Amino acid sequence: RREVPLPSQEGTKGVVQYALTTMDQVANWARQSSLWPMTFGLACCAVEMMHLSTPRYDQDRLGIIFRASPRQSDVMIVAGTLTNKMAPALRQVYDQMPEPRWSCMCKATFLWN
Repeated sequence: RREVPLPSQEGTKGVVQYALTTMDQVANWARQSSLWPMTFGLACCAVEMMHLSTPRYDQDRLGIIFRASPRQSDVMIVAGTLTNKMAPALRQVYDQMPEPRWSCMCKATFLWN
């Protein structure tokens, strides 16, 4: 777990300057540690993921930005039913993601057909 870097109070021009510098560093640390998910929408559950980008939830202010390329993402969100035909394609996309990588399957099950 990374610690939040805080500046020393020496060399600052006062309490207000110290507080502003500290808040900037905390905000930059939060942006650096935020997740960049890649969506893998397979069915109607993918529409539910789109709601995260709307102003009601506003995921961008938290630093969560959807990426279209697996090489730029940290986590893969699989929304929908995963079938036997789609499993190799999902694995290929997952293998293209850089380490460390995670996956989350939401509102879905593996369909045995």
